[in-house]
Amino acid sequence: MLLPALADPTDAEAIVFGDRKLTYRELAGTASAIAKRLVGDRVAVWATPTIETCAAVVGALAAGVAVVPVNPKVGERELEHILGDSAPAQVLAAPGVELPGGLASLPRLDVDLSVRDEGLPPEPDAEAPAFIVYTSGTTGPPKGVVMPRRAIASNLDSLAAAWEWTAADVVTHALPIFHVHGLVVGVLGPLRRGGAVHHLGKFSSAAAAAELAGPATMMFGVPTMYHRLAADVEADPELAKQVAQARLLVSGSAALPATCHERISKATGQRIVERYGMTETLMNCSVRAWGERRPGTVGTPVDGVDVRLVDDAGEVVSVSDDATIGEIEVRGPNLFLEYLNRPDATAEAMHDGWFRTGDMATRAPDGYIRIVGRRATDIIKSGGYKIGAGEIENALLEHPGVAEVAVAGRPDDDLGERIVAWVVAADPAPSADELIDHVARLLTPHKRPRVVHFVHSLPRNELGKVTKRALP
Repeated sequence: MLLPALADPTDAEAIVFGDRKLTYRELAGTASAIAKRLVGDRVAVWATPTIETCAAVVGALAAGVAVVPVNPKVGERELEHILGDSAPAQVLAAPGVELPGGLASLPRLDVDLSVRDEGLPPEPDAEAPAFIVYTSGTTGPPKGVVMPRRAIASNLDSLAAAWEWTAADVVTHALPIFHVHGLVVGVLGPLRRGGAVHHLGKFSSAAAAAELAGPATMMFGVPTMYHRLAADVEADPELAKQVAQARLLVSGSAALPATCHERISKATGQRIVERYGMTETLMNCSVRAWGERRPGTVGTPVDGVDVRLVDDAGEVVSVSDDATIGEIEVRGPNLFLEYLNRPDATAEAMHDGWFRTGDMATRAPDGYIRIVGRRATDIIKSGGYKIGAGEIENALLEHPGVAEVAVAGRPDDDLGERIVAWVVAADPAPSADELIDHVARLLTPHKRPRVVHFVHSLPRNELGKVTKRALP
């Protein structure tokens, strides 16, 4: 069963949003009432950061109806594509919420937490679709990733083993709940264990620290949150003492700079756990709760998941020297079923039964994986060298004059691609030449940026990832 705690529910806390909460008994009753009112094979959920969104998802999963989570900040054209592609029969939303045009035309079911019923439907088949989550469309319209129940159950159990995650844990986070990090890992993860999730609504260091000093044992976040947390715990010793009480701090969705690791560790004694996943695969690798929390790495493959690196010719990279770069390929029960209505894209994404992630990495002798970037945007081929943008970004972040940075390649007649850095400067601001020399000294001269642009901010998506295609 995907959420076994709903089969024999208790009055234990399940979901908390501020002063609003649902016990397992209340959640089971609400889910039952929702499940009995659903029609069709798919429903859209207007995924605002509310307790109603969580209840809607649990109710649809109980009914065996695939959930299409919709980002409440979605644009008109993207929403039109998602609805046309997935064809949901209904839309679920919190009462009183105004829906945009395309969704407003669908039959609507308001999620009323006071309406409850008894008796959940029979558990659906493990291969039945649980979610259709749309990827960000970098080269065309977003693709609908069809995720089976089997992938969610197996992957959450693998994470439980890696993080020693039990029903006694309370997870706190402020992640958006229209994607796999905040929704699958951050909401369904605690519910599968029989523990609780405390959603902050909006991230603040003070709110997260208060939870960690109280009921919460684990926090999930993205690098932008940990960057803010680092500054705040450095400035406030009491805040640092609160964060120090956490059992586990987990970071994902993008690489966490080594400098952020060290700042939080110095202030709180906490070493952050990094993990690596994708919409199509859920979580592939993680540093273990008991393992070495090595900055810049995502640990080893989680139980049941196979990970390999392949070169440009598709041959397996056999060396483990933490230097040879290959593309990550994955197989296991964590894989998605298909891209909805896109058999061509599904076939293209597979290689001899392995999923091509498009992420590039190295493997250390002890098996630790280090992500160096995306094949399309973060691998720079300059002067005959293959260079990972992430390595240069981490080097630049070690300079006290750099607050944030993004690195990418740009066409160059001589080098093929030149290395370009976009820097949000700290105070005092460095010069471009100073930063170029800094990288050449820390790494090697061919990895130095040829151009440095100073900017006020970097373009980021809701998960805190820099959207490099939007860099000026």
